[in-house]
Amino acid sequence: MDLKFCSMALLSIFIILSLFTSFTTSSRETTCNNTPFPKFCKSVIPESDNIHNHGRFSIRSSISITTNFLSLVNRYLNSRNTLPEKTVLALENCQFLAKLNLDFFSKALESIRSSDSIESSKAYDMHTLLSATLTNQQTCFSELDALTSPSIPKNEFLAPLSNGRKLCSVSLAIFKHGWVNTTRRGRGRGRGRGRENPGEVVPEDDGKLRLYPGGTVVNVTQKVVVDPSGNGNFTTINDAVAAAPNNTDGTNGYFLIKVVAGVYEEYVNIPVNKKYLMMIGAGINQTIITGNRSISDGLSTFNTGTFIVVGEGFVGANMTIRNTAGAKNFQAVALRNGADLSTFYRCNFEGYQDTLYAHSLRQFYRECDIYGTIDFILGNAAVVLQNCNIYPRLPLQGQFDPITAQGRTDINQNTGTSIQNCTITPAEDLAATKIFLGRPWKEYSRVVVMESFLDSLIDPAGWSIWDGDFALSTLYYGEYNNRGPGSDTSKRVTWPGYRVINVTDAGNFTVSNFLGGDSWLPKTGVPYNGGLL
Repeated sequence: MDLKFCSMALLSIFIILSLFTSFTTSSRETTCNNTPFPKFCKSVIPESDNIHNHGRFSIRSSISITTNFLSLVNRYLNSRNTLPEKTVLALENCQFLAKLNLDFFSKALESIRSSDSIESSKAYDMHTLLSATLTNQQTCFSELDALTSPSIPKNEFLAPLSNGRKLCSVSLAIFKHGWVNTTRRGRGRGRGRGRENPGEVVPEDDGKLRLYPGGTVVNVTQKVVVDPSGNGNFTTINDAVAAAPNNTDGTNGYFLIKVVAGVYEEYVNIPVNKKYLMMIGAGINQTIITGNRSISDGLSTFNTGTFIVVGEGFVGANMTIRNTAGAKNFQAVALRNGADLSTFYRCNFEGYQDTLYAHSLRQFYRECDIYGTIDFILGNAAVVLQNCNIYPRLPLQGQFDPITAQGRTDINQNTGTSIQNCTITPAEDLAATKIFLGRPWKEYSRVVVMESFLDSLIDPAGWSIWDGDFALSTLYYGEYNNRGPGSDTSKRVTWPGYRVINVTDAGNFTVSNFLGGDSWLPKTGVPYNGGLL
């Protein structure tokens, strides 16, 4: 069985390949030379005179290889009773991520199946999904690679995963060159409203929901209340989530969950089928969702979140999400977010290492407070943090605080962390500790800090290494028009990948351009600035 499944994924590619008629070698070479793996690309992509045919073929092949990998995972999970708990958890995570990828690949293929051109907004959507498939594969690979038990032959999984990642990278590159319109999206210099009456939803005489005075009216299809005292519709948040309809498209509005003030000791999960939920608390430090899972419990970082959201279109406002495991227990996530088009407004995220795990897809955070120590804003989403407060906390003795650990693994992914008009100041417990804006978790790590206040706690070098010279020439770290005593760039690192960027480059990392936010943020009711200040 081991040999069969190890080769099953690649075999399926060559079976499909035999059905294609050869045209010209030169076009395949041109296409493949624009991918990160030209040799691999040439070995699997058929000869054709059309980059669009190459793209369709590569995505079909990605579907095939992912289907076969999922079958392999399912076979082992059928014998889960004979496997260690940590192995089962890693396989279940890979099962979940592979199913997501099948959905993303299928959506991308449907968009390009019969057309050599699609509108720019649709191309951006598909670019986002294909970027996320690589993130999901990398997460699965890391989960399995970290296993130390000999209960499963790791190479049986890692070999097809490695080939799958290469093929996905090829698909992403071909799609980017063949379909993505590089013109910028949105109005670019839009304006939102600032912080007003922070900490509570504004009551309106007309009964309509607005998140701040004068804000956009939010459409609500149904409202439920969570109250532990029994005076609401539900006593737990997860029960309210379970009651929400499945797979809505958000056209008519949000399923609203109002969570009254109180401390909720539960691990909240917004699954992939619970879309366009809006959850509103009574305010920061009034509605508190708290847990204490960490890797010290035998979990992977991916499973430690107090609050996990995957359902598209989620909006969270006016609450605190906390992981109390502490610095001594290392990685311990407060929020893990893998929800496309998701938004958090006036929320508080408290933890130590790995507090805010912005895992994948498009995310926006406005007027939020984020506390942590090592790598406390991490992941590989396309994410903008705007008008937020970032508070480094006291780490363990001998440790230092890099704020970000961005996980971009492929130069064609449209992911990165943009920190705009935020304030970076020390938490109350912070003593003399080296604070850096970030360090490169993965090879193409991308972070931009712009129009923000940097207090004197920031080390003059600004950024820290991960391991030796890893990623120093491939990362993209930029600073633009920051202020405060920590914003002086005269003594910053001199890595090839670091730069002080200009206004044009900074504009690429705004809400309108980086997230395409003008097409989806207005209906959330959350204020935002679309462009530079």
